[in-house]
Amino acid sequence: MQEKTSPTPEPAGSGSNNGPGVQGGQPPVKPVIPAAAAKRANASVIGMIIALAVSIAAFLPIVLMNPSPKNDGYRPDIDVSAAARNATDVAGFTPVAPDTGNTFRPNYARWEAGTGSGVPSWDVGYITPKQSFIGLIQTRAANPTWLLQQTENAPVTGSRNAGGQEWELRDTGKGEKSMVLAYRGTTVILSGAAQLDEFATLADAVVKSMDSNPAVTVSPSATTAP
Repeated sequence: MQEKTSPTPEPAGSGSNNGPGVQGGQPPVKPVIPAAAAKRANASVIGMIIALAVSIAAFLPIVLMNPSPKNDGYRPDIDVSAAARNATDVAGFTPVAPDTGNTFRPNYARWEAGTGSGVPSWDVGYITPKQSFIGLIQTRAANPTWLLQQTENAPVTGSRNAGGQEWELRDTGKGEKSMVLAYRGTTVILSGAAQLDEFATLADAVVKSMDSNPAVTVSPSATTAP
């Protein structure tokens, strides 16, 4: 007599009729967002879009009224001649005001009291026709230490004639150079990264300006650069 055995039950979800994601033969339940919640979510998104549009509309006129600067940038209106006249009394000499025919644009002109260095000076900055820079410094109280500071300790590499005068040429070897002239009681230094032809043009105008001004008698305590 054969003994009957009960069939072994299969684990839940292992039946052939159960597809992926089906638990116990039941289809997966899809979440349903209530209509009120969906309406509130849509309202929030729409509100954000409206707020962004209002912000853009508010700032757009400001942007349109302030266009981006042109490639030539801001050009300050600096009257070097007027600034030089104003500095004459305190300087003790007439500061140079080179006439370059508007080819060199000044971007500053000021008298420096020399509080830190002890050497008061007339300072002018020029943008050259080739968009480089040359700084002009003139003083009647130059000394060797100050001269080295102004020329970045550059060695003397030669000379350059400009305006009928021999200027001392100094070159750092890194693109920066200086031309130095001790003339008519003051010392003038031109420094920058411009090309030598532009240095020569400005130097020529400097000498002409110095020749048109009264010579300065330097006191024994003031030493001009050699």
